[in-house]
Amino acid sequence: MQRKPHILWDIPTRIGHWVLVACLPLSWWSAESQNYSLHQWLGYIVIIIVSSRVIWGFIGSRHSRFADFLVGPGSVLAYLRGQGGASAGHNPLGGWSVMAMLGLLLLQGVSGLFNSDDILFSGPLYYAADTTFRDAMGVVHELAFDVLLVLVAVHILAVLYHQLRRHEPLLQAMLRGSAAGREGRVPPVQLWRYALVLLLASAVLWAILAWAPGPPAMMW
Repeated sequence: MQRKPHILWDIPTRIGHWVLVACLPLSWWSAESQNYSLHQWLGYIVIIIVSSRVIWGFIGSRHSRFADFLVGPGSVLAYLRGQGGASAGHNPLGGWSVMAMLGLLLLQGVSGLFNSDDILFSGPLYYAADTTFRDAMGVVHELAFDVLLVLVAVHILAVLYHQLRRHEPLLQAMLRGSAAGREGRVPPVQLWRYALVLLLASAVLWAILAWAPGPPAMMW
């Protein structure tokens, strides 16, 4: 009797991936249209999803764990020479590109908490820092987004190359969980574990925002 193949990408990993895909253009649009209320909530979502993904990278399903696809520089160089292998999920270079994007997304979200348009909107942690730090976070927010756009463009081109040129069903696997030749080796963990992770990340962010000081009282 043939064994039924396991899911490669579990539901939390897939949902988190596509939520971030949606948040990036919406964040850009909301900032350009000065819809700062929506922009702020999108930032919260990004922080929660990325934080949850980082935790999931240690306690989640086998192929979502960082240990399953992160390798040393020697293995990355070997892969670039055509000598290295790939994990069930990411190749050695793709694994580190995922980490870079997660880091930039988290930096983008956190730096936005300290931003202000100096007119109508101030981030929830704007009054928790001094002017020097707030200015630095403003620069980081803009710079991280520019670098993130470059990484996203490279990521899309790489996916299209593997999908269309090498006929690897990356998109199908990220949509359905698995595809021919893109299957898991072990079953995913229970969903309740991710629910706890998501609840923890949300609670920590809520606590930080609740602690944040408000604007100083007006002096007359």
